[in-house]
Amino acid sequence: MQCADEWSCISETGCDCTPFSSWAAVCTLAHILADTMTDSQTDGAAAESPMEFYEKVTAQGEAVRELKTGKAPKEEIDVAVKLLLQLKLDYKRVSGQDYKAGCPPTDSPASGESVPAAAEDGDDLVDPWTVATSNAKGVDYEKLIVRFGSSKIEAELIERMERVTGQKAHRFLRRGIFFSHRRVQQPCPSALDMHQILDAYENKKSFYLYTGRGPSSEAMHMGHLIPFIFTKWLQDVFDIPLVIQLTDDEKYLWKDLTLEDCHRYAVENAKDIIACGFDVNKTFIFSDLDYMGMSSGFYRNVVKIQKHVTFNQVKGIFGFTDSDCIGKISFPAIQAAPSFSTSFPQIFNGRKDIQCLIPCAIDQDPYFRMTRDVAPRIGYPKPALLHSTFFPALQGAQTKMSASDPNSSIFLTDTAKQIKNKINKHAFSGGRDTVEEHRKHGGDADVDVSFMYLTFFLEDDEKLEQIRQDYTSGALLTGELKKCLIETLQPMITQHQERRKQVTDETVKQFMTPRKLDFHF
Repeated sequence: MQCADEWSCISETGCDCTPFSSWAAVCTLAHILADTMTDSQTDGAAAESPMEFYEKVTAQGEAVRELKTGKAPKEEIDVAVKLLLQLKLDYKRVSGQDYKAGCPPTDSPASGESVPAAAEDGDDLVDPWTVATSNAKGVDYEKLIVRFGSSKIEAELIERMERVTGQKAHRFLRRGIFFSHRRVQQPCPSALDMHQILDAYENKKSFYLYTGRGPSSEAMHMGHLIPFIFTKWLQDVFDIPLVIQLTDDEKYLWKDLTLEDCHRYAVENAKDIIACGFDVNKTFIFSDLDYMGMSSGFYRNVVKIQKHVTFNQVKGIFGFTDSDCIGKISFPAIQAAPSFSTSFPQIFNGRKDIQCLIPCAIDQDPYFRMTRDVAPRIGYPKPALLHSTFFPALQGAQTKMSASDPNSSIFLTDTAKQIKNKINKHAFSGGRDTVEEHRKHGGDADVDVSFMYLTFFLEDDEKLEQIRQDYTSGALLTGELKKCLIETLQPMITQHQERRKQVTDETVKQFMTPRKLDFHF
């Protein structure tokens, strides 16, 4: 759609601009967005094909890069990014596939097939492989709780955890980073939430922790550390066993990687996980590619789960299509199996009644909704879950960090200089366009990535709140806020790198060897 008058335009998009204004480009994007929204509502022969949407996404991605390279005004970039996200949502809707640069769509799903309804909520796209939203503040977690059927972690639960453990709640709990848990209606003796986990702990009944990592690259980024930092705290506080699954098989099925590379990434990622400070006597780390062939208990549980979940169910939960390989369709059972203690006979002595608590990002919840549905049918207790929010990319909270985009992430291998440059150059700012405007009106901490990162990593609650107040009042400038973050992350990552240097191949072998841990069952 083009404006009839080259000097101004007033259309259904409601824009009024001149070509000499920076808003001219925004106007054009608004027209495209209006056309896209109209196209997405058509049906029959008028509907666009997956390839047409693929080409639109590719072109819009180039447009966004050009705007950023040319240092276009923030409002132009915001509109362009919003359009890009909308096009990606439309592409997934019509193709049943996530957009991947350089990978045109394969077969589109037949009419009436289930594209993951659980993945879309307004402008939010959340599933185990994709997280995107057009909201600068990030995903609407209140809506996500409703859609996923979980419960918000209330102050009452945090206070009870502090009473039971005698420890101050972790900052991730205090600040709502771990914000949701699985709750069930009573009475249901086989179904757990955190209150029931605490009941068991008070009655001297043990439970165990299970979390994991999908090793898609050799280097991990800061976002990957979130579940491990919190899991380490839980293990220390409750003094319980921990199993960590490395899904190298999943990455081989979903990514364009060799089997050898996936396994090598698993071993390298294990070194970063071990560097978080886990105790070898209380922690078992395993690669699916290795452990599946070693443990009859693990594989038996995989087969039990597979028998009790139909193809229609996994299509409805995960959005698989007829063009997906059978490995993808069977994989959810592999991620579910560690939820049951009989998968680790060397640790739990064959007992099947040991309860499991799973800290994970909420995009992994579909796997465990399936697991909780299957558990009572195969004679096991349902696992409890603690859900975390997503760690945003440097460019903003509209998406997660990506290991494939070095500028979206602070990697654990980055030098102090790289950390400084990435934050100064790429961290999305909630500040004003000029110092004068910022001093007068203040910044928006809710969309500022530097402040978001401090929420994750700055331990001092009072200092964090003071930074928020100073930034929103205009007393603290964007550059000063970024300096606070740089000074917080540089020593943290340097210390992690020093610990990782101490992790040898022999250390990894000790953690990854199936064995009895220092617990008696």
